[in-house]
Amino acid sequence: MADTRLVIYSTPTCPYCKRAKEYLFRKGIPYAEHNVAADRDAAREMVKKSGQLSVPVITIDDKVIVGFNQTQLDRLLSTPRRALEPGAPSSGPGNNNRGLI
Repeated sequence: MADTRLVIYSTPTCPYCKRAKEYLFRKGIPYAEHNVAADRDAAREMVKKSGQLSVPVITIDDKVIVGFNQTQLDRLLSTPRRALEPGAPSSGPGNNNRGLI
């Protein structure tokens, strides 16, 4: 998905943040990064979106992944953009389409 808006909220000392960013780099997926250790506004935004204080928090459009979960990340990145939009029909049986992954 070339036009996916992917954001990763991270800290400089988080090993899972580093793994997530390396993975995205290797796959050639562009992302915006917010260092929540240095940016209080970004930290508040992260907590508001995820309900979590832990990092990394990865958002793709309005979907949220807490932690580096490569399987969930790949699934969201391979989902057509229309299916990620709120109110879009489910892509198959068992898909609950909840915002928090």
